[in-house]
Amino acid sequence: MAKKFPLHPKHPERICWGCDKYCAADAMGCGNGSDRTQHPAELLGDDWLDYGDWGIDTDGATANAVSPTDK
Repeated sequence: MAKKFPLHPKHPERICWGCDKYCAADAMGCGNGSDRTQHPAELLGDDWLDYGDWGIDTDGATANAVSPTDK
């Protein structure tokens, strides 16, 4: 079973998010070693989970979700 993906890690810049190993950015254990994979929050901001279908089980709770009836 894959590790649960952290939605809002405290220091995402310290980890490579490219696989389930979550290696330290200076000691990556897979890939070609050229660069680390960034966490979606680093690329899209803290509300990254609200947009798109990421396929992540959030146990019924989504961060800052807006329903179509809230307009």
